[in-house]
Amino acid sequence: MTTEIVTGDSGPELAAVVAGGTVDVLDFPKPGIVFKDLMPLFGDGPAFKRAVDGIIAHQSPFDVVAGVEARGFLIAAAIGYATGAGVVPVRKAGKLPRPAFSASYALEYGEATLEVHKDAFVAGQRVLVVDDVLATGGTAGAAIDLVEQAGGIVSGFSVLMELGFLDGRERLGKRPVHALLTV
Repeated sequence: MTTEIVTGDSGPELAAVVAGGTVDVLDFPKPGIVFKDLMPLFGDGPAFKRAVDGIIAHQSPFDVVAGVEARGFLIAAAIGYATGAGVVPVRKAGKLPRPAFSASYALEYGEATLEVHKDAFVAGQRVLVVDDVLATGGTAGAAIDLVEQAGGIVSGFSVLMELGFLDGRERLGKRPVHALLTV
């Protein structure tokens, strides 16, 4: 399990829940990267429920949840179910069957493109965007931009873990960011 000091936007108790469900995987997906594997958190029902409830408790009102591929789908689905909100997937390029907006961005270890259907949101719909990890801010910024391109209003951006040393939050400007654990 991770050994970093446990701090986060919702306090040390929830930060400890996320930290306790995280395993560091060295040199994945390439040498020099320490991948933060949150699958143990997803597999622990009570811990995952606490994390999802912690995200919900912190948010401004929202109508729909946008989950970023792939682990963001799990979080979005749980939040959508718990609150009765709809869920919209923000997919990797080439995965959506209908006309879509796309945004390319830099990752900590490469480049990628995200897409969302052009009709994914009703104009003015309040959207909570969720993902598992905030690293450099590239994925988050692209997802937020796509929601806005498709007519949604971003009410918040929430993650289970923020890699603070990569300054992703700063790259998102004044956007509302919430992280249960910051390492």
